[in-house]
Amino acid sequence: MKVFKFGGASVNSIKRIQNIQNILKQYSTDNLLVIISAMGKTTNALEKVAESFYAANTNEALALFEIIKQQHLDTAQQLMPNTFTTCKEKLNEFFTEVEWLLHDKPVRHYDYYYDQIVSIGELMSTCIVSCYLNELKVDNTWLDVRDIIKTDNNFRDAGVDWEKTGAIISNQWTMQNNQMPNTQYPTSKVFITQGFIGCTDDNETTTLGREGSDYTAAIFANLLNAQSVSIWKDVEGVMNADPKQFSNAQLISELSFEDVIEMAFYGAQVIHPKTIKPLQNKKIPLYVKCFLDASLPGTVIQDKIAKNLPPIIVVKEKQVLMNLHTQDFSFVGEKPMSFLYNLFEEIKIKPNLIQTGAINVQICLDDIVEKIDVLASKASSIFNVQLQKNLSLLTIRNYNSNIVNEMLADKKVLLQQTTQTTMQALCF
Repeated sequence: MKVFKFGGASVNSIKRIQNIQNILKQYSTDNLLVIISAMGKTTNALEKVAESFYAANTNEALALFEIIKQQHLDTAQQLMPNTFTTCKEKLNEFFTEVEWLLHDKPVRHYDYYYDQIVSIGELMSTCIVSCYLNELKVDNTWLDVRDIIKTDNNFRDAGVDWEKTGAIISNQWTMQNNQMPNTQYPTSKVFITQGFIGCTDDNETTTLGREGSDYTAAIFANLLNAQSVSIWKDVEGVMNADPKQFSNAQLISELSFEDVIEMAFYGAQVIHPKTIKPLQNKKIPLYVKCFLDASLPGTVIQDKIAKNLPPIIVVKEKQVLMNLHTQDFSFVGEKPMSFLYNLFEEIKIKPNLIQTGAINVQICLDDIVEKIDVLASKASSIFNVQLQKNLSLLTIRNYNSNIVNEMLADKKVLLQQTTQTTMQALCF
């Protein structure tokens, strides 16, 4: 089994959806599990639906969702003129899931509704791609990943129940390999399923965090003992910087698992932070390939030290600096820091940078407004709290003095930390 993951950019137009079939043709002799993200900017659009619904703007939420519905129906109709009706019937099942919810009143916390609404993007995109392949007589089986990946109920960042998920996968694919009858999952060489989402034991949809489709690919690869994972993107492979921000970004042909874990931790968007561990544990190589030109070599990520790497630059925008000062000028010791880390766990927020002084703590965090507000409020019970927003966090691995001076030349640095391999600076 090989696991492929196609991101949203791979399915954001008719032409690109058609190209998926061209890529799959090149692997016609392989067993493939194909994971597909929501189309283009669908996740962002569905987030607006969730926000309107939670603000009790029912009509606005329904109107926004109607636009998303029509976009997907139009795409399906253009792709498959002969079997559009069949695809439409399947899509209507997903539409109904959301519309039923939108006619209700929010009585639970926002993250729950976020997952129920936003997850529909992956279900719609995979339905369309599967039906399109069927129209082209490319045999495939569509799977609802919610029947397979089981999670806890930590909505928007759910934890995978590896034991339950592994048992389900083992059962279904053992039946496949032995050619045993299974009405739910008939024997097939190509399976189409969703990234990013899972399900609780109570059949409530969860999500694994933004960009969680990469993680989904790693989960399946680990539990299926896959030969490899390939993530198909609209870039040549892993670059040493975001090519949209840096015109001189260069391709890195080979990276170690450790390199990529560090890059992901610091905010690089190429690979989801949780993706690497399941692959490293079973030494399954990860390929980052170019969706636009499958002949390009791309990047291989494996259990092998990569040498002579260039400086790797990661910029995280929308950062907030939280300045905490003890109220009575007492030292910041074990109890205050333990209190803060307990808050991080309770609120489910991760600090990107921490610097402590005698009586103050400075923390850099992603500016997730609702979580920052709760953290600031609870921290104010023992600290004086000040916030500074609209900041960016620059990280350079394998840095040298020239690249640091160049990147900080026109910046005002509020916080800076340097190790032997990595420099970080919080700037505006």
